[in-house]
Order: sequence, then C-alpha cells, then structure tokens
Amino acid sequence: MAYDIRMVKLISGDLVIGKWSEDGTKITDPAIIQTVPSQQGVQMMLLPFGYPFEQDMGGEVETRHVIYEYKSFPDELSTKYLEACSNLTLSTPSDLRNLQGMGGPAQSNIANLLKK
Repeated sequence: MAYDIRMVKLISGDLVIGKWSEDGTKITDPAIIQTVPSQQGVQMMLLPFGYPFEQDMGGEVETRHVIYEYKSFPDELSTKYLEACSNLTLSTPSDLRNLQGMGGPAQSNIANLLKK
C-alpha cells in the first residue's frame, strides 16, 4: 500500500512528517523532526509525536493545525520515516544493484532450479 507522506509545520512550530489521510483532514502516525547540531553540520532526528511517553509512531493530528505544507523534501526522510513506522529496512533499486556482485539478491533463473 502506498502512503501519501507529507512534511508540514504545525501552528505550534513543530516540524512533522506523517501519512496524509485520503480525505485530507488528518495526519496519522506523525513523527517530529528535530535538528541536532553535530561536527559535520546539522543532522535530523525522527521521534514519535508523543515522545517521551509513546515510543511507537501512532496517533493523529488534524490538518487544521497545519500552518505550512512543504512542497518537496528529501526522499531519504520519507524512507527513514517508513522504516521507523514499520520496523523494516527499505532498500532502493540502486541498493539491490550494488549487492548483486557481492552475493546479495540478484535476478535468478528459476528454470535452472527446476531442471535438477
């Protein structure tokens, strides 16, 4: 199932990423994006909106609390958000191509297996 992932700024000033509902009235499983200064510059950290009392992504925020919707944001943020929500690691097609020569997943011919 494909989700409509959007990043918004709430009237409280929080920067939030989440799944936009089909009717456009709420954001489900919201996560707060916090910037953390580091020696390499600024890093971004995803936290459940209910943190520290909730450790999992859940809940919802009504879109009437949105003051700004970002038209574009890095694909890595939506990938990391989906990984955090699902506890799965997502790979991109380029990741799979890089693994083919290293014993990773590659296209196989199932006919060779059936001939034995």
